[in-house]
Amino acid sequence: MSETMHSFAPAERHDLNLHGRKLLLDARGIGVDFKVEGGKVAAVKDVSFQLHRGETIAIVGESGSGKSVTARTLMGLLSKRATIAKGARIEFEGKNILEFSEAQMRNLRGNRFSMIFQEPMSSLNPVYSIGKQITEVIHLHNRVNRAEAIRRARDLLEEVQIPEPEARLRQFPHQLSGGQRQRVMIAMALANQPDVLIADEPTTALDVTVQAQILNLIKNLQARHGMAVILITHDLTIVRQFSDYVYVMQAGEVKEHNTTEALFTNPRHAYTRHLLASEPKGTANPLPENTPVILEGKDVRVSFTLKRGGMFRPDYFDLVAVDSLSLDLRRHETLGLVGESGSGKTTFGQALIRLVSMQGGEVTFDGERIDQKSRQEMRPLRSRMQIVFQDPFASLNPRMSIGQIIEEGLIVNAIGDGRKDRLERVKQALRDAGMPDTILSRFPHEFSGGQRQRIAIARAIALEPEFILLDEPTSALDLSVQAQIIDLLRKLQDEKGLSYLFISHDLKVVRALCHRVIVMQRGQIVEQGPVADVLSRPQHDYTARLVRAAFEIAA
Repeated sequence: MSETMHSFAPAERHDLNLHGRKLLLDARGIGVDFKVEGGKVAAVKDVSFQLHRGETIAIVGESGSGKSVTARTLMGLLSKRATIAKGARIEFEGKNILEFSEAQMRNLRGNRFSMIFQEPMSSLNPVYSIGKQITEVIHLHNRVNRAEAIRRARDLLEEVQIPEPEARLRQFPHQLSGGQRQRVMIAMALANQPDVLIADEPTTALDVTVQAQILNLIKNLQARHGMAVILITHDLTIVRQFSDYVYVMQAGEVKEHNTTEALFTNPRHAYTRHLLASEPKGTANPLPENTPVILEGKDVRVSFTLKRGGMFRPDYFDLVAVDSLSLDLRRHETLGLVGESGSGKTTFGQALIRLVSMQGGEVTFDGERIDQKSRQEMRPLRSRMQIVFQDPFASLNPRMSIGQIIEEGLIVNAIGDGRKDRLERVKQALRDAGMPDTILSRFPHEFSGGQRQRIAIARAIALEPEFILLDEPTSALDLSVQAQIIDLLRKLQDEKGLSYLFISHDLKVVRALCHRVIVMQRGQIVEQGPVADVLSRPQHDYTARLVRAAFEIAA
Protein backbone atom coordinates (compact mmCIF):
# COMPACT_ATOMS: atom_id res chain seq x y z
CA MET A 1 0.00 0.00 0.00
CA SER A 2 1.39 3.42 -0.98
CA GLU A 3 2.38 6.16 1.48
CA THR A 4 -0.51 8.29 0.16
CA MET A 5 -2.97 5.50 0.91
CA HIS A 6 -1.66 5.26 4.48
CA SER A 7 -2.01 8.98 5.11
CA PHE A 8 -5.55 9.35 3.69
CA ALA A 9 -6.93 5.90 4.59
CA PRO A 10 -5.24 4.27 7.60
CA ALA A 11 -6.74 0.97 8.92
CA GLU A 12 -8.25 2.77 11.94
CA ARG A 13 -10.66 5.69 11.96
CA HIS A 14 -9.38 9.14 12.86
CA ASP A 15 -12.00 9.41 15.64
CA LEU A 16 -11.82 5.84 17.00
CA ASN A 17 -12.84 5.69 20.70
CA LEU A 18 -13.06 9.50 20.88
CA HIS A 19 -16.84 9.85 21.35
CA GLY A 20 -17.74 7.30 24.02
CA ARG A 21 -19.82 5.01 21.76
CA LYS A 22 -19.36 1.24 21.96
CA LEU A 23 -17.45 -0.30 19.04
CA LEU A 24 -19.91 -2.66 17.31
CA LEU A 25 -18.09 -3.79 14.16
CA ASP A 26 -14.37 -3.80 13.40
CA ALA A 27 -13.48 -4.91 9.88
CA ARG A 28 -9.81 -5.28 8.96
CA GLY A 29 -8.07 -6.18 5.70
CA ILE A 30 -11.16 -7.29 3.73
CA GLY A 31 -10.17 -8.50 0.27
CA VAL A 32 -12.50 -10.25 -2.19
CA ASP A 33 -11.49 -11.89 -5.49
CA PHE A 34 -13.91 -13.29 -8.09
CA LYS A 35 -13.04 -16.14 -10.44
CA VAL A 36 -13.67 -15.12 -14.05
CA GLU A 37 -12.72 -16.63 -17.39
CA GLY A 38 -8.96 -16.56 -17.69
CA GLY A 39 -8.16 -15.63 -14.10
CA LYS A 40 -9.57 -13.60 -11.26
CA VAL A 41 -10.72 -10.05 -10.55
CA ALA A 42 -9.89 -8.25 -7.28
CA ALA A 43 -13.20 -6.55 -6.44
CA VAL A 44 -12.17 -5.38 -2.94
CA LYS A 45 -8.59 -4.82 -1.76
CA ASP A 46 -7.52 -4.44 1.87
CA VAL A 47 -10.60 -2.54 3.10
CA SER A 48 -10.87 -1.69 6.81
CA PHE A 49 -13.64 0.17 8.64
CA GLN A 50 -15.13 0.54 12.12
CA LEU A 51 -18.75 1.09 13.18
CA HIS A 52 -19.97 2.27 16.60
CA ARG A 53 -23.41 1.60 18.09
CA GLY A 54 -26.03 4.19 17.15
CA GLU A 55 -24.06 5.94 14.40
CA THR A 56 -24.17 6.06 10.60
CA ILE A 57 -21.12 5.51 8.45
CA ALA A 58 -21.33 6.11 4.69
CA ILE A 59 -19.42 4.18 2.03
CA VAL A 60 -19.36 6.25 -1.16
CA GLY A 61 -17.83 5.83 -4.60
CA GLU A 62 -18.62 5.19 -8.23
CA SER A 63 -20.51 2.16 -9.53
CA GLY A 64 -18.15 -0.81 -9.54
CA SER A 65 -15.94 0.62 -6.77
CA GLY A 66 -16.61 -2.36 -4.47
CA LYS A 67 -19.15 -0.73 -2.09
CA SER A 68 -21.82 -3.43 -2.44
CA VAL A 69 -19.30 -6.32 -2.45
CA THR A 70 -17.98 -5.02 0.90
CA ALA A 71 -21.55 -5.03 2.28
CA ARG A 72 -22.30 -8.51 0.95
CA THR A 73 -19.11 -9.81 2.59
CA LEU A 74 -20.45 -8.52 5.88
CA MET A 75 -23.79 -10.29 5.32
CA GLY A 76 -22.20 -13.55 4.09
CA LEU A 77 -23.96 -13.19 0.74
CA LEU A 78 -21.07 -13.57 -1.71
CA SER A 79 -21.34 -16.02 -4.62
CA LYS A 80 -19.44 -19.32 -4.75
CA ARG A 81 -16.96 -17.75 -7.18
CA ALA A 82 -15.80 -15.30 -4.51
CA THR A 83 -12.71 -15.82 -2.34
CA ILE A 84 -12.15 -13.75 0.80
CA ALA A 85 -8.54 -12.77 1.62
CA LYS A 86 -6.89 -15.02 4.23
CA GLY A 87 -6.05 -12.38 6.85
CA ALA A 88 -9.47 -10.64 6.72
CA ARG A 89 -11.43 -10.19 9.97
CA ILE A 90 -14.88 -8.78 10.74
CA GLU A 91 -15.34 -8.68 14.51
CA PHE A 92 -18.87 -8.44 15.93
CA GLU A 93 -19.28 -8.80 19.72
CA GLY A 94 -15.73 -10.17 19.94
CA LYS A 95 -16.20 -12.89 17.28
CA ASN A 96 -14.88 -13.03 13.70
CA ILE A 97 -18.07 -13.55 11.67
CA LEU A 98 -16.05 -14.60 8.60
CA GLU A 99 -15.49 -17.89 10.48
CA PHE A 100 -19.23 -18.43 11.18
CA SER A 101 -21.05 -21.50 9.83
CA GLU A 102 -23.97 -20.99 7.41
CA ALA A 103 -26.43 -21.69 10.27
CA GLN A 104 -24.78 -19.01 12.45
CA MET A 105 -24.87 -16.51 9.55
CA ARG A 106 -28.57 -17.26 8.93
CA ASN A 107 -29.30 -16.42 12.55
CA LEU A 108 -27.33 -13.18 12.21
CA ARG A 109 -28.98 -12.13 8.93
CA GLY A 110 -32.39 -10.51 9.25
CA ASN A 111 -32.11 -10.57 13.04
CA ARG A 112 -28.90 -8.82 14.18
CA PHE A 113 -27.85 -7.62 10.68
CA SER A 114 -30.33 -6.51 8.04
CA MET A 115 -29.89 -5.18 4.52
CA ILE A 116 -31.91 -3.01 2.16
CA PHE A 117 -30.90 -3.88 -1.40
CA GLN A 118 -30.49 -1.55 -4.34
CA GLU A 119 -32.96 -3.17 -6.74
CA PRO A 120 -36.27 -4.08 -5.05
CA MET A 121 -37.79 -5.90 -8.03
CA SER A 122 -34.97 -8.46 -8.05
CA SER A 123 -35.16 -8.87 -4.24
CA LEU A 124 -38.93 -9.26 -3.84
CA ASN A 125 -40.54 -12.57 -4.85
CA PRO A 126 -42.97 -11.86 -7.73
CA VAL A 127 -45.32 -14.78 -6.89
CA TYR A 128 -46.02 -13.85 -3.24
CA SER A 129 -48.09 -10.95 -1.93
CA ILE A 130 -46.39 -8.07 -0.08
CA GLY A 131 -48.08 -9.13 3.17
CA LYS A 132 -46.82 -12.72 2.90
CA GLN A 133 -43.25 -11.58 2.30
CA ILE A 134 -43.19 -9.20 5.29
CA THR A 135 -44.88 -11.67 7.68
CA GLU A 136 -42.38 -14.37 6.63
CA VAL A 137 -39.50 -12.15 7.85
CA ILE A 138 -41.37 -11.53 11.14
CA HIS A 139 -42.10 -15.26 11.66
CA LEU A 140 -38.49 -16.32 10.99
CA HIS A 141 -37.16 -14.62 14.12
CA ASN A 142 -40.26 -14.14 16.34
CA ARG A 143 -42.83 -16.46 17.90
CA VAL A 144 -46.02 -14.61 17.00
CA ASN A 145 -49.36 -15.78 15.62
CA ARG A 146 -50.55 -14.96 12.10
CA ALA A 147 -52.88 -12.11 13.15
CA GLU A 148 -50.10 -10.40 15.13
CA ALA A 149 -47.63 -10.80 12.22
CA ILE A 150 -50.17 -9.24 9.79
CA ARG A 151 -50.81 -6.37 12.21
CA ARG A 152 -47.05 -5.72 12.47
CA ALA A 153 -46.69 -5.89 8.68
CA ARG A 154 -49.47 -3.29 8.25
CA ASP A 155 -47.85 -1.03 10.88
CA LEU A 156 -44.49 -1.29 9.10
CA LEU A 157 -46.04 -0.27 5.76
CA GLU A 158 -47.68 2.66 7.50
CA GLU A 159 -44.35 3.64 9.05
CA VAL A 160 -42.64 3.77 5.64
CA GLN A 161 -45.48 5.98 4.30
CA ILE A 162 -47.14 3.57 1.87
CA PRO A 163 -50.71 4.76 1.21
CA GLU A 164 -53.59 2.36 1.99
CA PRO A 165 -51.36 -0.23 3.75
CA GLU A 166 -54.30 -2.62 4.28
CA ALA A 167 -54.91 -2.91 0.51
CA ARG A 168 -51.16 -3.11 -0.27
CA LEU A 169 -50.71 -6.24 1.92
CA ARG A 170 -52.76 -8.20 -0.65
CA GLN A 171 -50.96 -6.76 -3.68
CA PHE A 172 -47.98 -8.22 -5.54
CA PRO A 173 -44.66 -6.46 -6.26
CA HIS A 174 -45.51 -5.72 -9.93
CA GLN A 175 -48.58 -3.75 -8.81
CA LEU A 176 -46.49 -1.18 -6.91
CA SER A 177 -44.34 1.65 -8.26
CA GLY A 178 -40.54 1.42 -8.01
CA GLY A 179 -40.47 3.71 -5.01
CA GLN A 180 -43.23 1.80 -3.22
CA ARG A 181 -41.36 -1.48 -3.77
CA GLN A 182 -38.25 0.06 -2.22
CA ARG A 183 -40.30 1.12 0.80
CA VAL A 184 -41.55 -2.47 1.19
CA MET A 185 -37.90 -3.60 1.23
CA ILE A 186 -37.16 -1.05 3.96
CA ALA A 187 -40.16 -2.27 5.99
CA MET A 188 -38.87 -5.87 5.73
CA ALA A 189 -35.34 -4.87 6.77
CA LEU A 190 -36.63 -3.01 9.83
CA ALA A 191 -39.09 -5.77 10.84
CA ASN A 192 -36.87 -7.28 13.56
CA GLN A 193 -35.18 -4.08 14.78
CA PRO A 194 -31.60 -5.14 13.84
CA ASP A 195 -28.37 -3.96 15.52
CA VAL A 196 -26.80 -3.15 12.15
CA LEU A 197 -28.77 -1.95 9.13
CA ILE A 198 -26.90 -1.97 5.82
CA ALA A 199 -28.68 0.36 3.42
CA ASP A 200 -27.40 -0.23 -0.14
CA GLU A 201 -28.67 2.78 -2.12
CA PRO A 202 -31.87 2.74 -0.01
CA THR A 203 -33.49 5.77 -1.63
CA THR A 204 -32.36 5.32 -5.24
CA ALA A 205 -35.91 4.72 -6.50
CA LEU A 206 -37.58 7.35 -4.31
CA ASP A 207 -38.57 10.91 -5.06
CA VAL A 208 -36.83 13.63 -3.06
CA THR A 209 -39.59 14.31 -0.52
CA VAL A 210 -40.06 10.63 0.33
CA GLN A 211 -36.27 10.20 0.30
CA ALA A 212 -36.02 12.68 3.17
CA GLN A 213 -38.93 10.97 5.00
CA ILE A 214 -37.33 7.51 4.67
CA LEU A 215 -33.91 8.68 5.81
CA ASN A 216 -35.47 10.52 8.75
CA LEU A 217 -37.46 7.36 9.55
CA ILE A 218 -34.23 5.30 9.61
CA LYS A 219 -32.61 8.03 11.74
CA ASN A 220 -35.51 8.00 14.25
CA LEU A 221 -35.49 4.19 14.51
CA GLN A 222 -31.73 4.35 14.92
CA ALA A 223 -32.07 6.79 17.83
CA ARG A 224 -34.85 4.72 19.44
CA HIS A 225 -33.10 1.34 19.24
CA GLY A 226 -29.41 2.32 19.20
CA MET A 227 -29.17 0.76 15.73
CA ALA A 228 -25.99 1.34 13.68
CA VAL A 229 -26.35 2.10 9.96
CA ILE A 230 -23.95 1.49 7.06
CA LEU A 231 -25.18 3.74 4.25
CA ILE A 232 -23.93 2.80 0.77
CA THR A 233 -24.72 5.54 -1.72
CA HIS A 234 -23.51 7.77 -4.53
CA ASP A 235 -25.70 10.68 -3.39
CA LEU A 236 -23.41 13.09 -1.57
CA THR A 237 -26.34 15.28 -0.48
CA ILE A 238 -27.64 12.37 1.61
CA VAL A 239 -24.16 11.55 2.93
CA ARG A 240 -23.59 15.06 4.19
CA GLN A 241 -26.93 15.23 5.96
CA PHE A 242 -27.24 11.75 7.43
CA SER A 243 -23.80 10.24 8.11
CA ASP A 244 -21.29 10.69 10.94
CA TYR A 245 -18.25 9.23 9.17
CA VAL A 246 -17.43 8.68 5.46
CA TYR A 247 -15.31 6.11 3.59
CA VAL A 248 -14.54 6.94 -0.06
CA MET A 249 -13.93 3.93 -2.34
CA GLN A 250 -12.51 3.68 -5.84
CA ALA A 251 -11.53 0.54 -7.77
CA GLY A 252 -11.94 -1.68 -4.70
CA GLU A 253 -9.81 0.45 -2.35
CA VAL A 254 -10.60 3.00 0.36
CA LYS A 255 -8.93 6.19 -0.91
CA GLU A 256 -9.84 8.43 2.00
CA HIS A 257 -11.93 8.41 5.18
CA ASN A 258 -12.80 11.04 7.75
CA THR A 259 -15.61 12.51 9.80
CA THR A 260 -18.32 13.83 7.47
CA GLU A 261 -17.70 17.50 8.24
CA ALA A 262 -13.91 17.20 7.82
CA LEU A 263 -14.22 15.27 4.54
CA PHE A 264 -16.64 17.74 2.93
CA THR A 265 -14.81 20.82 4.22
CA ASN A 266 -11.31 19.63 3.39
CA PRO A 267 -11.23 16.70 0.90
CA ARG A 268 -7.60 15.56 0.59
CA HIS A 269 -7.57 12.84 -2.09
CA ALA A 270 -7.95 13.91 -5.74
CA TYR A 271 -10.75 11.35 -6.28
CA THR A 272 -12.76 12.71 -3.32
CA ARG A 273 -12.45 16.22 -4.77
CA HIS A 274 -13.58 14.87 -8.18
CA LEU A 275 -16.66 13.25 -6.59
CA LEU A 276 -17.61 16.42 -4.72
CA ALA A 277 -17.38 18.43 -7.97
CA SER A 278 -19.66 16.10 -9.97
CA GLU A 279 -23.12 17.69 -9.47
CA PRO A 280 -25.24 17.78 -12.69
CA LYS A 281 -24.46 21.02 -14.55
CA GLY A 282 -25.57 22.96 -17.61
CA THR A 283 -28.96 23.48 -19.24
CA ALA A 284 -30.71 22.15 -22.36
CA ASN A 285 -29.80 23.72 -25.70
CA PRO A 286 -32.61 26.07 -26.84
CA LEU A 287 -35.15 24.64 -29.32
CA PRO A 288 -35.62 26.30 -32.71
CA GLU A 289 -39.02 28.00 -33.09
CA ASN A 290 -41.88 26.13 -34.83
CA THR A 291 -40.31 22.72 -34.10
CA PRO A 292 -42.88 20.05 -35.10
CA VAL A 293 -44.60 17.87 -32.48
CA ILE A 294 -43.52 14.18 -32.53
CA LEU A 295 -45.69 12.80 -29.69
CA GLU A 296 -49.04 14.06 -28.45
CA GLY A 297 -51.40 12.72 -25.81
CA LYS A 298 -54.93 14.06 -25.32
CA ASP A 299 -57.09 13.27 -22.26
CA VAL A 300 -55.17 10.04 -21.54
CA ARG A 301 -56.82 8.03 -18.76
CA VAL A 302 -55.50 4.86 -17.08
CA SER A 303 -57.14 3.13 -14.10
CA PHE A 304 -56.53 -0.15 -12.26
CA THR A 305 -59.04 -2.26 -10.33
CA LEU A 306 -57.79 -3.08 -6.82
CA LYS A 307 -59.27 -5.31 -4.12
CA ARG A 308 -59.92 -4.43 -0.49
CA GLY A 309 -61.52 -6.59 2.20
CA GLY A 310 -61.18 -10.32 2.82
CA MET A 311 -61.69 -13.38 0.65
CA PHE A 312 -65.41 -13.73 1.50
CA ARG A 313 -66.33 -10.03 1.40
CA PRO A 314 -64.15 -8.55 -1.35
CA ASP A 315 -64.52 -4.86 -2.12
CA TYR A 316 -63.24 -3.76 -5.54
CA PHE A 317 -62.39 -0.15 -6.33
CA ASP A 318 -60.83 1.74 -9.23
CA LEU A 319 -57.52 3.50 -8.68
CA VAL A 320 -57.13 6.24 -11.28
CA ALA A 321 -53.39 6.37 -12.05
CA VAL A 322 -53.61 8.86 -14.95
CA ASP A 323 -56.58 11.21 -14.80
CA SER A 324 -57.34 12.51 -18.35
CA LEU A 325 -53.92 14.12 -18.97
CA SER A 326 -52.54 15.78 -22.09
CA LEU A 327 -49.03 16.63 -23.27
CA ASP A 328 -47.11 17.35 -26.46
CA LEU A 329 -43.44 16.66 -27.13
CA ARG A 330 -41.53 18.35 -29.94
CA ARG A 331 -38.68 16.97 -32.02
CA HIS A 332 -35.24 17.49 -30.37
CA GLU A 333 -37.02 18.38 -27.08
CA THR A 334 -36.55 16.88 -23.62
CA LEU A 335 -39.73 17.03 -21.55
CA GLY A 336 -39.38 16.21 -17.85
CA LEU A 337 -42.12 14.36 -15.97
CA VAL A 338 -41.62 14.68 -12.21
CA GLY A 339 -43.56 13.82 -9.07
CA GLU A 340 -43.57 11.48 -6.10
CA SER A 341 -43.43 7.68 -6.40
CA GLY A 342 -46.91 6.45 -7.29
CA SER A 343 -47.94 9.81 -8.81
CA GLY A 344 -48.55 8.13 -12.19
CA LYS A 345 -45.44 9.34 -14.07
CA THR A 346 -44.31 5.93 -15.34
CA THR A 347 -47.87 4.78 -16.08
CA PHE A 348 -48.52 7.96 -18.12
CA GLY A 349 -45.25 7.50 -20.04
CA GLN A 350 -45.92 3.83 -20.76
CA ALA A 351 -49.51 4.55 -21.86
CA LEU A 352 -48.17 7.05 -24.42
CA ILE A 353 -46.03 4.36 -26.06
CA ARG A 354 -48.74 1.69 -25.73
CA LEU A 355 -47.08 -0.47 -23.06
CA VAL A 356 -50.09 -0.19 -20.72
CA SER A 357 -53.76 -0.11 -21.75
CA MET A 358 -55.65 3.19 -21.75
CA GLN A 359 -59.25 3.58 -20.66
CA GLY A 360 -59.68 6.79 -22.63
CA GLY A 361 -57.93 9.45 -24.69
CA GLU A 362 -55.88 9.71 -27.90
CA VAL A 363 -52.15 9.35 -28.66
CA THR A 364 -50.52 10.58 -31.86
CA PHE A 365 -46.94 9.73 -32.90
CA ASP A 366 -45.42 11.69 -35.80
CA GLY A 367 -48.90 12.69 -37.01
CA GLU A 368 -50.34 9.15 -36.85
CA ARG A 369 -52.97 7.96 -34.32
CA ILE A 370 -51.54 4.96 -32.41
CA ASP A 371 -53.97 4.47 -29.51
CA GLN A 372 -56.21 2.14 -31.57
CA LYS A 373 -53.38 0.11 -33.12
CA SER A 374 -53.01 -3.60 -32.29
CA ARG A 375 -49.78 -5.07 -30.95
CA GLN A 376 -48.95 -6.29 -34.47
CA GLU A 377 -49.63 -2.87 -36.00
CA MET A 378 -47.35 -1.23 -33.41
CA ARG A 379 -44.34 -3.41 -34.32
CA PRO A 380 -43.04 -1.28 -37.24
CA LEU A 381 -43.02 1.74 -34.89
CA ARG A 382 -41.14 0.01 -32.04
CA SER A 383 -37.64 0.73 -33.36
CA ARG A 384 -38.59 4.43 -33.65
CA MET A 385 -39.69 4.65 -30.00
CA GLN A 386 -37.55 3.09 -27.29
CA ILE A 387 -37.59 2.92 -23.49
CA VAL A 388 -34.92 2.77 -20.81
CA PHE A 389 -36.44 1.28 -17.65
CA GLN A 390 -35.88 2.29 -14.02
CA ASP A 391 -34.62 -1.10 -12.83
CA PRO A 392 -31.97 -2.41 -15.27
CA PHE A 393 -31.60 -5.82 -13.61
CA ALA A 394 -35.30 -6.57 -14.17
CA SER A 395 -35.18 -5.43 -17.83
CA LEU A 396 -31.98 -7.25 -18.90
CA ASN A 397 -32.34 -10.98 -19.60
CA PRO A 398 -30.01 -12.74 -17.10
CA ARG A 399 -29.47 -15.70 -19.47
CA MET A 400 -28.28 -13.62 -22.42
CA SER A 401 -24.83 -12.11 -22.86
CA ILE A 402 -24.49 -8.33 -23.23
CA GLY A 403 -23.80 -8.75 -26.95
CA GLN A 404 -26.97 -10.85 -27.42
CA ILE A 405 -29.11 -8.42 -25.37
CA ILE A 406 -28.16 -5.41 -27.51
CA GLU A 407 -28.13 -7.30 -30.81
CA GLU A 408 -31.59 -8.81 -30.20
CA GLY A 409 -33.34 -5.50 -30.95
CA LEU A 410 -31.34 -5.08 -34.18
CA ILE A 411 -32.31 -8.61 -35.33
CA VAL A 412 -36.02 -8.20 -34.42
CA ASN A 413 -36.23 -4.87 -36.26
CA ALA A 414 -34.05 -6.01 -39.22
CA ILE A 415 -31.46 -3.29 -38.61
CA GLY A 416 -27.90 -3.73 -39.88
CA ASP A 417 -26.28 -5.25 -42.95
CA GLY A 418 -25.40 -8.73 -41.71
CA ARG A 419 -23.77 -10.05 -38.53
CA LYS A 420 -20.53 -8.03 -38.86
CA ASP A 421 -22.38 -4.71 -39.23
CA ARG A 422 -24.68 -5.54 -36.29
CA LEU A 423 -21.66 -6.35 -34.12
CA GLU A 424 -20.08 -2.98 -34.95
CA ARG A 425 -23.37 -1.21 -34.09
CA VAL A 426 -23.50 -3.06 -30.74
CA LYS A 427 -19.90 -2.03 -29.94
CA GLN A 428 -20.55 1.59 -30.95
CA ALA A 429 -23.68 1.75 -28.75
CA LEU A 430 -21.67 0.46 -25.77
CA ARG A 431 -18.91 3.01 -26.38
CA ASP A 432 -21.51 5.79 -26.67
CA ALA A 433 -22.97 4.73 -23.31
CA GLY A 434 -19.57 4.91 -21.64
CA MET A 435 -18.92 1.14 -21.49
CA PRO A 436 -15.99 -0.79 -23.00
CA ASP A 437 -16.82 -2.70 -26.21
CA THR A 438 -14.98 -5.79 -24.91
CA ILE A 439 -17.80 -7.00 -22.63
CA LEU A 440 -19.98 -8.70 -25.28
CA SER A 441 -19.59 -12.21 -23.81
CA ARG A 442 -20.28 -11.20 -20.20
CA PHE A 443 -23.67 -11.39 -18.40
CA PRO A 444 -25.79 -8.78 -16.52
CA HIS A 445 -25.06 -10.19 -13.03
CA GLU A 446 -21.34 -9.48 -13.54
CA PHE A 447 -21.95 -5.71 -13.52
CA SER A 448 -22.81 -3.15 -10.88
CA GLY A 449 -26.20 -1.37 -10.86
CA GLY A 450 -24.82 1.69 -12.62
CA GLN A 451 -23.04 -0.35 -15.28
CA ARG A 452 -26.26 -2.30 -15.99
CA GLN A 453 -28.13 0.98 -16.47
CA ARG A 454 -25.55 2.08 -19.05
CA ILE A 455 -25.99 -1.25 -20.87
CA ALA A 456 -29.77 -0.60 -20.93
CA ILE A 457 -29.13 2.84 -22.47
CA ALA A 458 -26.80 1.25 -25.06
CA ARG A 459 -29.55 -1.23 -25.99
CA ALA A 460 -32.00 1.64 -26.63
CA ILE A 461 -29.67 3.86 -28.67
CA ALA A 462 -28.42 0.94 -30.81
CA LEU A 463 -31.77 1.01 -32.69
CA GLU A 464 -31.27 4.71 -33.60
CA PRO A 465 -34.80 5.71 -32.45
CA GLU A 466 -36.44 9.13 -32.86
CA PHE A 467 -38.02 9.10 -29.40
CA ILE A 468 -36.84 7.58 -26.10
CA LEU A 469 -38.87 7.27 -22.90
CA LEU A 470 -36.26 7.54 -20.13
CA ASP A 471 -37.71 6.18 -16.89
CA GLU A 472 -35.30 7.22 -14.09
CA PRO A 473 -32.27 6.42 -16.32
CA THR A 474 -29.75 8.04 -13.96
CA SER A 475 -31.18 6.90 -10.62
CA ALA A 476 -28.75 3.97 -10.31
CA LEU A 477 -25.71 5.97 -11.40
CA ASP A 478 -23.07 7.68 -9.32
CA LEU A 479 -22.71 11.45 -9.76
CA SER A 480 -19.70 11.50 -12.08
CA VAL A 481 -21.28 8.92 -14.44
CA GLN A 482 -24.61 10.77 -14.16
CA ALA A 483 -22.83 13.84 -15.55
CA GLN A 484 -21.41 11.72 -18.41
CA ILE A 485 -24.87 10.29 -19.21
CA ILE A 486 -26.41 13.78 -19.27
CA ASP A 487 -23.67 14.89 -21.70
CA LEU A 488 -24.21 11.70 -23.74
CA LEU A 489 -27.99 12.24 -23.97
CA ARG A 490 -27.42 15.88 -25.02
CA LYS A 491 -24.85 14.83 -27.64
CA LEU A 492 -27.14 12.12 -29.07
CA GLN A 493 -30.02 14.59 -29.15
CA ASP A 494 -27.97 17.13 -31.09
CA GLU A 495 -26.50 14.60 -33.51
CA LYS A 496 -29.61 12.50 -34.18
CA GLY A 497 -32.45 14.91 -33.41
CA LEU A 498 -33.79 12.69 -30.62
CA SER A 499 -36.79 13.56 -28.46
CA TYR A 500 -36.91 12.45 -24.81
CA LEU A 501 -39.69 12.08 -22.30
CA PHE A 502 -37.59 12.09 -19.13
CA ILE A 503 -39.27 10.63 -16.02
CA SER A 504 -37.35 11.44 -12.86
CA HIS A 505 -37.48 12.43 -9.21
CA ASP A 506 -34.01 14.01 -9.39
CA LEU A 507 -34.71 17.69 -10.00
CA LYS A 508 -31.00 18.48 -10.36
CA VAL A 509 -30.83 16.20 -13.41
CA VAL A 510 -34.14 17.59 -14.74
CA ARG A 511 -32.78 21.15 -14.45
CA ALA A 512 -29.63 20.19 -16.38
CA LEU A 513 -31.30 18.17 -19.17
CA CYS A 514 -34.91 19.25 -19.80
CA HIS A 515 -36.46 22.09 -21.78
CA ARG A 516 -39.87 21.90 -20.11
CA VAL A 517 -41.20 20.09 -17.06
CA ILE A 518 -44.59 18.66 -16.03
CA VAL A 519 -45.20 18.13 -12.30
CA MET A 520 -47.57 15.28 -11.40
CA GLN A 521 -49.34 14.43 -8.14
CA ARG A 522 -51.87 11.60 -7.64
CA GLY A 523 -52.49 11.10 -11.35
CA GLN A 524 -52.97 14.79 -12.16
CA ILE A 525 -50.81 17.59 -13.57
CA VAL A 526 -50.41 20.33 -10.96
CA GLU A 527 -47.94 22.55 -12.81
CA GLN A 528 -46.03 22.73 -16.09
CA GLY A 529 -43.81 25.12 -18.01
CA PRO A 530 -40.18 25.88 -18.96
CA VAL A 531 -37.74 24.23 -16.52
CA ALA A 532 -36.11 27.49 -15.37
CA ASP A 533 -39.52 29.05 -14.54
CA VAL A 534 -41.02 26.07 -12.71
CA LEU A 535 -37.93 25.26 -10.62
CA SER A 536 -37.01 28.86 -9.73
CA ARG A 537 -40.57 30.22 -9.26
CA PRO A 538 -42.89 27.28 -8.44
CA GLN A 539 -46.56 28.29 -8.34
CA HIS A 540 -47.99 25.20 -6.63
CA ASP A 541 -47.30 24.21 -3.00
CA TYR A 542 -46.42 20.66 -4.03
CA THR A 543 -43.84 21.83 -6.61
CA ALA A 544 -42.35 24.20 -4.01
CA ARG A 545 -42.02 21.26 -1.60
CA LEU A 546 -40.24 19.14 -4.25
CA VAL A 547 -37.85 22.00 -5.07
CA ARG A 548 -37.06 22.59 -1.39
CA ALA A 549 -36.32 18.89 -0.79
CA ALA A 550 -34.09 18.69 -3.89
CA PHE A 551 -32.03 21.84 -3.56
CA GLU A 552 -32.13 23.14 -0.01
CA ILE A 553 -31.02 19.91 1.71
CA ALA A 554 -27.78 20.24 -0.25
CA ALA A 555 -27.05 23.63 1.25
